[in-house]
Amino acid sequence: MQPPASNQKPSSGFQTGNVVLVSLAHLVHDIYSSFFAPILPLLIEKLSLNYTMVGLLSLVQRLPSLLNPFIGLMADRIALRYLVIITPAVTAVAMSLLGLAPNVVVLGILLFVTGFSSMLFHVPSPVMIKKLSGDKVGKGMSFYMFGGEMARTLGPLIIVGAVTVWGLEGTWKLIPFGLLATFILFLKFRHVRVSDDFQQRNKDAGVWKSLYTLAPFFLIITGITFFRAVTKVALTTFLPTYMNIDLGTSLWISGGALAVLELAGAGGALLSGTISDRIGQKNTLLALAISSPVLMLLFVHLDNAWSFPILVLMGISLFGSTPVLLAMILDRANDRPAFFNSIFMLISFFVSAILVLGIGAVADAVGLRLTYEICGWLAFGAIPFVLALK
Repeated sequence: MQPPASNQKPSSGFQTGNVVLVSLAHLVHDIYSSFFAPILPLLIEKLSLNYTMVGLLSLVQRLPSLLNPFIGLMADRIALRYLVIITPAVTAVAMSLLGLAPNVVVLGILLFVTGFSSMLFHVPSPVMIKKLSGDKVGKGMSFYMFGGEMARTLGPLIIVGAVTVWGLEGTWKLIPFGLLATFILFLKFRHVRVSDDFQQRNKDAGVWKSLYTLAPFFLIITGITFFRAVTKVALTTFLPTYMNIDLGTSLWISGGALAVLELAGAGGALLSGTISDRIGQKNTLLALAISSPVLMLLFVHLDNAWSFPILVLMGISLFGSTPVLLAMILDRANDRPAFFNSIFMLISFFVSAILVLGIGAVADAVGLRLTYEICGWLAFGAIPFVLALK
């Protein structure tokens, strides 16, 4: 008979049950963290926000990511599962209170708390996936990212439904579901141990030596991340607003557009890691780097009737790269996996911070439609960086 999970050393094979468990935690957490964009048109009206202020609020939500490397070093030394257990409850409380925010300051505080909680979740959880996936890291990352993208599909539908039933200020009623999820995660996760061998290896691993060795690789990853994020940030932050204000669709249609994008992204995340295990990570990234900007330009220029089919293809293309990039990083960072995952998250923070402010300012100056076209052309910049990968 199999010994209790608490006494097991992580297997070298693919542990399907535990991988699914971490992916479900990702699903629960990110359902709540995806509430901001769908109700943004209502918050803009309630609090008289402009696009630049929206960009600043998104930056505030990302500010805790500056602490990623420190959390990464800590996560390589502590029981990772406790961070994954508690953070869904914290995020659920903060994001469910957005509708009650009486002013921009309170809204910013709630988003900052969410950002801190999200950082504590997303630094250790991919490391758990790596250990539980054995030699199929790409497949494990696909499961993990599928959970996240499905969350961002369900999140807009849940928050728009809540606003429809309870009003903008009634979204606090979603809090109990997040608390219940954390309680269930505690019951399921409390015996899952994956960090013991990381802690042992880290006694002799030099942080700066490892970072110096991987510096050229991370420079390339920065370039890929920046140009890939141009269209991703523009769509995930402003798509409901673009559909609602520029195209004149209802809140349900605009929220549904984001849900469609994220649902397609879930499919892309699920497929891309497994495909990269077969055809290679570089080939997969190259295909995605070419298709994303083409689809963005088609989205802007074709009739509205084509919007949803293009969003499906764009979701597959935009979100398919993250599992591949995570697998590449964790394949190269055996001594300090949480730390190097946190470096990738720090890069993503700076990239997103620059882009969300820039896109918001440009949208205030020239409108979202022209801004989206500019983003489409800029996204071609990822191609040379992908070609530079060894």
